[in-house]
Amino acid sequence: MNEKSIFEQFDVDLMAQIGSRRDALKGAGKLGAGLALAAVPALFASLIKPHAAWAQQNGAPSVTDVLNFALTLEYLEWQFYEQGLQTANLIPAADRVIFQVVRDHELAHVRFLEDALGLAQNARLPNFDFSAGGAFADWNTNYATYRALAQGFEDTGVRAYKGQAPNLIANDAVLTAALQIHAVEARHASMIRRLNGEFNEMAPQKGWITGAQTGVVPAMVGGTAVGSAIYGPGNPPADFPSEANITQGGVDLTTLTFTPQLEGDRALKISESFDEPLDMNTVLAIASLFIVQNA
Repeated sequence: MNEKSIFEQFDVDLMAQIGSRRDALKGAGKLGAGLALAAVPALFASLIKPHAAWAQQNGAPSVTDVLNFALTLEYLEWQFYEQGLQTANLIPAADRVIFQVVRDHELAHVRFLEDALGLAQNARLPNFDFSAGGAFADWNTNYATYRALAQGFEDTGVRAYKGQAPNLIANDAVLTAALQIHAVEARHASMIRRLNGEFNEMAPQKGWITGAQTGVVPAMVGGTAVGSAIYGPGNPPADFPSEANITQGGVDLTTLTFTPQLEGDRALKISESFDEPLDMNTVLAIASLFIVQNA
């Protein structure tokens, strides 16, 4: 496997061009450059150990299976942004740089994973239908639909990588690379959520997920099986809870003492503090809605 850092492939100068309202990606270069790789797995260890135990008991996929799974998701995201950028009059000029940066990152992920798997470029690139068989028929003509799907894909990606971390815990090199990609996907998700929060159909919205997105994600995503799958529980729910989860490490965090700044709706604030993992089958079920056939 090529263990070269993912961050070395990113265009830091391009990120610096993003305007002040796009602060979620502005510091990505500094964050990536200053990230202590050895600290990344340790940061997640306490959260993924319970899932690692479940994985060992339930026939966990191999490292190769996980890399192929990740490649499918990265193909989907790369092509979604590539096709969107190639569509005239879809993305406003002021926002194009956002999607160009994200597109470039997703392509870097694709090439990294292909190299790790010993594949030729685009060797397993599927054919995509981003209308999901007509459910999102205006995905490439309505910017609101496009942005909503972008948010859904990025939020799914964050949960997917976290869900597979336990299956990589025995391979330090692969786990480190996967968590680097996970961190980048999280910044993508935050940036797109902040962008969406500037538009009436999604305002107000923060850069992180609040609860299970009830009343926040627009009906074009939240009102379909796609939306409920993205933010709901996986299988089994005890190991892959919904984004509204308030229990971590067996502790109901709503029972803890909070500072005055954190009082209020404890459940929502706690849910905002953690991204929940999602299992491979649920993620593939979401992705399959947009895949016509394997190439």
